[in-house]
Amino acid sequence: MIPDTKSNWLGTLRHDVPASLVVFLVAVPLSLGIAMASGAPLAAGLIAAVVGGIVAGSLGGSAVQVSGPAAGLSLVVVDLVQTYGWRATCMITLLAGVVQLLLGVFKAARAALAVSPAVIHGMLAAVGVIIALSQLHVVLGGSSQRSAVANLIELPGQIADLHGHKVAVGILTITVLALWTRMPKQIRAVPAPLAALLVAAGTAWAFGWDVTRVDLSDSVVSWAFPVLPQGDWHMVVAAVLLVALLAGCESLLCCVAVEGQHAGRRADLDQELTGQGVANMVSGALGGLPVAGVIVRSTTNVQAGARTRWSAILHGVWVLVFAIGFGWTIKLIPLEALAALLVFIGVQMVNLGHIKKVHGHGEVPVYVVTMLAVILLGLAEGVLAGLALAALLALRRLTWVTVTKRQDHDGRVHVTISGSLTFLGVPRLTRELRTIASGATVDLDLNIDFMDNAAFEAIHSWRLDHERMGGTVDIDELHDEWYSLAASGARMFPVKSPPKAPDRWWLPWAHRPRPAAAPDTAGAECRLTAGAREFHRRTAPLVRPIFTELARKQQPSHLFITCADSRIVPSLITASGPGDLFTVRNIGNLVPRRGSEPHDDSVVAAIEYATQVLGVHTITVCGHSGCGAMAGVLSAGVQAGSLPGLRRWLRHGDHSLARFIETEGDRLHSGALDVLCRVNVQQQLENLRTYRKVDEQVRAGKLALVGLFFDIGAARVHIVPPLRPGFSALGEERGSQADDGRTMSA
Repeated sequence: MIPDTKSNWLGTLRHDVPASLVVFLVAVPLSLGIAMASGAPLAAGLIAAVVGGIVAGSLGGSAVQVSGPAAGLSLVVVDLVQTYGWRATCMITLLAGVVQLLLGVFKAARAALAVSPAVIHGMLAAVGVIIALSQLHVVLGGSSQRSAVANLIELPGQIADLHGHKVAVGILTITVLALWTRMPKQIRAVPAPLAALLVAAGTAWAFGWDVTRVDLSDSVVSWAFPVLPQGDWHMVVAAVLLVALLAGCESLLCCVAVEGQHAGRRADLDQELTGQGVANMVSGALGGLPVAGVIVRSTTNVQAGARTRWSAILHGVWVLVFAIGFGWTIKLIPLEALAALLVFIGVQMVNLGHIKKVHGHGEVPVYVVTMLAVILLGLAEGVLAGLALAALLALRRLTWVTVTKRQDHDGRVHVTISGSLTFLGVPRLTRELRTIASGATVDLDLNIDFMDNAAFEAIHSWRLDHERMGGTVDIDELHDEWYSLAASGARMFPVKSPPKAPDRWWLPWAHRPRPAAAPDTAGAECRLTAGAREFHRRTAPLVRPIFTELARKQQPSHLFITCADSRIVPSLITASGPGDLFTVRNIGNLVPRRGSEPHDDSVVAAIEYATQVLGVHTITVCGHSGCGAMAGVLSAGVQAGSLPGLRRWLRHGDHSLARFIETEGDRLHSGALDVLCRVNVQQQLENLRTYRKVDEQVRAGKLALVGLFFDIGAARVHIVPPLRPGFSALGEERGSQADDGRTMSA
């Protein structure tokens, strides 16, 4: 298809142009403030904003992310400027861009997402604290110190020596920023940072306050190409990698975060990293700050209605136009107002929402250690400390073993081992197992997703020793069969959680894996006993609250009459649970007619109790394919052979046979048996109406009669239509509503 160019341009004009103007108004004050916090020329912030918008916006992989100077990198930049000088810092930015470009080309972007978000959030929070402490001194009329600790120590003295007008401008700026979100929507159309700087500059000019004006003398010097840093090249390489990785991680994490806020094209992370690399190369060459994707500007872009990358590109164009045509207006901004803006931004970087997220995953220690280490030791050291702690916690989780024990009144011990069983957990594992008394009967449940050889040997040796001392051990693997595979000598692969077998509760015994290293117990009694033990171990604790409630009274809603065939499991084919069905099972799902011979009261007793005592709303008769009872009826009792009781019982199916002959004739065909099975369901519904109480309730609409047919080979449940039109309309309606995702057809 040929794209509609006209509609694309109209969409850009309608959505992206207004959004780009909003982002531009946010970007200018933030870029100036970040340049100031970074110890760089103010123009470097505007250059980075222009390059981030135009270059990263054009080449990046995200449609809505906005790049530019990032507050999270200011701590690195200010240290580089103090160590190597500004021009050398620009070269480090350029080389960091080359590293990012290579990482993007070699598809390494996804690896950056392996960094724990707790480390990133802790680092950004620490940077925010450091920025706020350093710029607070400027707001108070002084100058910031080299370290956060020094700024904190000097703060009381700075507060004691206040500078009136300068403090007033700073307080006014912070007040506007704090109250701006409560303004009417029309006023909030102006971004808060821009509004705060305009109010501060206007007030200072109107009242003639003695404030420090922004000095652009360092920003208008002639441009010179960046130079190589002088000093230990190991430290230079480390600085390049630090800038590349921090800027790359911040950009990619921002890209992932902003993806959930828009419905447009999904981002290509490798392309985004490549675009960021080219942007940093250009920004470094032109004398700009390092470029990264920035969450504040990106979120503002999405909320302003941006649809494509044109919004980010145009915002860079507007910044360029402002810098060339209106750069002189920057001199009107009080330096204390920019510092107050940075204090406000720094405080916001300590995001409580991030703390709540990491708390939910148990990563608060990583967040706190990273933040404190960055503040006290430095950015690189803090990030490494956070990564090391995150790795240790991950290793602890991967190797943590939980052992729970409980003992029944009969002395039987139930032990559950959960987690990943490795050599690191063997000491605790053996200590817990050896506390079990000799000679005890033990049910050992292994709920594990990995087991190495050391853990297997520990469990297996303990089991052999325990059984040698007269005890018994029944091992059941609830998750994966690591122990069984190891015991059988099968080859083990070093991967966690191999493909699991289907859930076991509905599988026939023959299809279930045998207990680990258990003797061959083929007898039905042994199977039932083992099944009862499995119920006690695994199911009983889960359903005990339900059965405790049901113990007082049963209130089933359905009487379910079906065949005694072992292949029919009512709760399985109806997705019902304990207390739902009052079930009657007999050969052929037959309902003897009232007064019929041979006389039988077992079924009618259940019908009377269900309808008159339990008050069920539905009686369902369920037949099935290949029914042996119907085969006996079809053979006129011949297939019943020498089973006199069965021959007498099958006489209750004579009416079904007569109706089958009436509709199909006496000529048998390949599908005759299943046709008779369906006709039999219809006839048993008719037989139910021979009981007066049942017939009265059906006529009054209080009771529905439903026919079901289960095709065993296809595992399909069909609704069987009644013989009389309108006979069980209510039942059919309820039956169709009870599908619940299983295949049914009438």
